[in-house]
Formats: sequence, C-alpha cells, structure tokens
Amino acid sequence: MQVQNAQEFGKLIRDVRKASNVTQKELAAACGTGIRFIRELEKGKPSCELDKALLVTTMLGIKLEALVFPEALIPPKEKNTGK
Repeated sequence: MQVQNAQEFGKLIRDVRKASNVTQKELAAACGTGIRFIRELEKGKPSCELDKALLVTTMLGIKLEALVFPEALIPPKEKNTGK
C-alpha cells in the first residue's frame, strides 16, 4: 500500500504495530508519547506532530521508503514487551 494521506499512514502504523504484537500503550511508552497520540496517529489525524510520527515509524522498524514503496517494509524487530 502506497501511503498518500494521513489515513493511509495511520493504517500502516496500526498494521505494523499489530503484526509486531505491540499494544498502543506499549508503543506510546517506547516512544515517550501519550497513548492518545498513538490513537490519533492510527486514526489518520492529519495534524499529528511529524517528529513524533517519525519516531513511531523508527520504533516499529518502518523505513521511510515504505511510505512510497511498500516492498521496502522491513520485518518488525523482535520487541521485548515483557510478555
């Protein structure tokens, strides 16, 4: 899926997070953001802060190239989620 808008970006974040078996709460803690930010990002809120959004992509192992070239998505890193 090519990311062309905030909603598609949010869907990509949500899909990779879920595939990584990471909760919104765990991702927020790992990124130093609030869970509200993660929820809004995944819902495609267009006014989310770019620096925080980029931090989320880094934590999930998403290369920026994946936003244009979906095949550039790298496999999620193993997460130590305490489970």
